[in-house]
Amino acid sequence: MTRVEEYRTALRELPSSEWRSYLTDHSNLPGPRGNIELAQAFADQANPEVVEDLLATGDEYLTFAGVVALGQKLAENPSPDLEARLWVYASDERWRVREAVAMAIQRVGDADLPRLLLVVHAWARDPDPLVQRAAVAGICEPRLLRSEEAVAAALEACRVSTERLAATPPDQRRDPHLRVLRQGLGYCWSVAVAADPERGLPLFTALTEEAEGDADVAWVVRENRKKKRLAQLL
Repeated sequence: MTRVEEYRTALRELPSSEWRSYLTDHSNLPGPRGNIELAQAFADQANPEVVEDLLATGDEYLTFAGVVALGQKLAENPSPDLEARLWVYASDERWRVREAVAMAIQRVGDADLPRLLLVVHAWARDPDPLVQRAAVAGICEPRLLRSEEAVAAALEACRVSTERLAATPPDQRRDPHLRVLRQGLGYCWSVAVAADPERGLPLFTALTEEAEGDADVAWVVRENRKKKRLAQLL
């Protein structure tokens, strides 16, 4: 039995009114790593009322779990309202909440890949770099990149977001949100390229050439080259 399965069982054995306290007690926070497996187990079986209860607390871990659960609800029932709520959370100042958004839209991709691709297409072109980061982090997940359409969407999201980075004037490059996008691009390219080297390597080679004279794009290239999944292809 996996840890996620263990937590599913534990939650089922409790009345839903006690889930909030259980999540808090087993969050692993404060600490370097929140309990991702527990949040996944919660999202698998949470009812809307409990999800809203968690989100209303404002607590970082409970919000994290609630946002992942919103992704499950969106996967089960396509809703512009749910998608809009995830879009808002994508620009949250708390990094764990932003990670929850990426996990949430990946759940959408597991259930309805075309819908995820629509979300990624729109978010990758959003003016907020945090929303762009959610798009690339969401789609650049190996389990989702098993079709030509998904790989194409991942590469396109990386390309569009990198162009946004490159087009930002030098005096604005220290913007914290832009730095978050840059950090995400520092690994997402390698995931997308490794999923389809024949299609991805020419794009990454072109990016390498374009990086000359741009320190931030050069950093993105350098960081991706360090990733084993890409290094073994170069």
